[in-house]
Amino acid sequence: MTSLIFNKKIINTITIIVLVVFVSISSSCYNDAEELLYPQAACDTSNVTYNRIVLPILSSNCLSCHGGNTPSSSIRLDDYLSLKTYVDNGRLWGSVSHAASYSPMPKNATKLSTCNLRKIKIWIDSGAPNN
Repeated sequence: MTSLIFNKKIINTITIIVLVVFVSISSSCYNDAEELLYPQAACDTSNVTYNRIVLPILSSNCLSCHGGNTPSSSIRLDDYLSLKTYVDNGRLWGSVSHAASYSPMPKNATKLSTCNLRKIKIWIDSGAPNN
């Protein structure tokens, strides 16, 4: 009888230890995007220009719909002068940042990364130069 009680205590102790270890391991494991963990290191905003930074972001995310001869909703973003119109009236930033009362862009796709949004905002805040 004493042996049975001793074995139950050992089993209970082992079970508790296993549970504690499992909870500790499972709660400490996560996978965050690098830009969320290290926003300054992962996002280089030191030299944001239209041609080097903004245009490639637009090419990758916007121009398949808003470029060419028949742009979606007649919103053309593939040339600087047309784009500048949407920058100046606030529609570019409102849409890409998913601000209230703007159509969130890219349509039916995930929002641009925080880093890309930061780069676009820096460019807009500097006057959206054609550089």
